[in-house]
Amino acid sequence: MHCCMKKYMDEEFLNRNRNINRGFRKLEVWKEAIELYVFVKNKIRTLDSVPFKIKAQVEDSIFSVHSNIAEGYSRRSLKEYIQFVNIALSSLAENYSQILALVTSEDIDRQWFDEYDKKHYSLENKSIQLNKTMIANIDRNEWKNDYVLRELIEKYDS
Repeated sequence: MHCCMKKYMDEEFLNRNRNINRGFRKLEVWKEAIELYVFVKNKIRTLDSVPFKIKAQVEDSIFSVHSNIAEGYSRRSLKEYIQFVNIALSSLAENYSQILALVTSEDIDRQWFDEYDKKHYSLENKSIQLNKTMIANIDRNEWKNDYVLRELIEKYDS
């Protein structure tokens, strides 16, 4: 894990003030998305030859990935969750295209890109697998989207 990531992504930090809405913090895919954001942000901000507008677009697209994973997780509908992971995957594709253009124009060096590509590929595959798993849950009808009602029933029905 990146040095500055340890400061904020340690278990104590991620496990405090837990509730059903913050459960995304346990997802490896979400953690990797945060790490990739930091990796890209740290590089993009050093590129003096790249216009601010382009740097902002690159940062926005990679920031959107972890945001959509978290927002989807916090939805109570599995279909909504799947849609938000699809949006995260779209943002990953957008970011990859942007970074590839910057490598092609020689604004970003190949060595940095190779490291980015490994991290990106890992995150992309985990996101795809997350969606496949959720789609299988729809098929098996294993998703419960009534957490408030379910908690009340469990609390008062026993």
